[in-house]
Amino acid sequence: MTAAVQHPLTAELVAVLVAATDSEPLVLTTHDGSMLPSGPFESGHRSLQAGLRAWVEEQTHHPLGYVEQLYTFADRDRTEQKTEQRVISISYLALTRQGPVSGADAAWHGWYRYFPWEDRRSPSAELDALIAGALCEWVSSASEPALKRARQQRVDLCFGLGSRSWNEELVLQRYELLFEAGLVEEAARRTGRPGLSPLGQPMRHDHRRILATGIARLRAKIKYRPVVFELMPPAFTLLQLQQVVEALSGRYLHKQNFRRFIEQQQLVEETGALSTETPGRPAKLFRFRGDVLLERALSGTKLPLARSN
Repeated sequence: MTAAVQHPLTAELVAVLVAATDSEPLVLTTHDGSMLPSGPFESGHRSLQAGLRAWVEEQTHHPLGYVEQLYTFADRDRTEQKTEQRVISISYLALTRQGPVSGADAAWHGWYRYFPWEDRRSPSAELDALIAGALCEWVSSASEPALKRARQQRVDLCFGLGSRSWNEELVLQRYELLFEAGLVEEAARRTGRPGLSPLGQPMRHDHRRILATGIARLRAKIKYRPVVFELMPPAFTLLQLQQVVEALSGRYLHKQNFRRFIEQQQLVEETGALSTETPGRPAKLFRFRGDVLLERALSGTKLPLARSN
């Protein structure tokens, strides 16, 4: 009986570190925007999360705040490495406020730089047509009618075509569909064919896939847990809060419904101060209520991602 061949196995810790401005969600990257902060899990690390914090602070000089584990990836053909070594990527989502970074070409970049089709606040008709046309060709190339129907159903579901509506949480499914169709540059590692330009900036290894997972998790989470306040300054206007939620979700919110929701959930309280940075009449400044900081879940309702456009 032939013994199974043993290949070396390593675990890589990868951080999706998110901040936000009033109009744009940001992700911390290294190596000129081509990678997320990452490094191997080593025997000297007390825990996986401790190892992650050590690598992020070493590579970017930026501390981590809120952290939660995302997903573990181990696909053999989704990495640039050609060795027999198997890499398991253990990813984490971390939320913070934008701050100075240094080292390893660390820089903040808008996450729509990597997923331009995900920002539905001002969608590009040209980009939408490019994607729809390429996916139509992919559907038509199916060898069997059943496969063709299955592909069309996936396209309609992911991109809100036909009778389907756009679901902002399907970030990973959309990226995986574009990868399977050979339309993103990372797919060239498997197919040998160039991707469809300009479908976002590619990333090394599997990091754009991991980023898509982090965006999807955060878009879902902001609807039922107050994690968005991890991204806000200590004092903010309700308009600033709404704009950050819109930036994260890539959708516009109905102003009155959003404010009614915030009031009903009693998430914020007035500071007693006014903002002088807003045009026109000064706006009230609010802060996140301390008791909500104890990670209580919201009462079953979701943020009103109703369309105002």
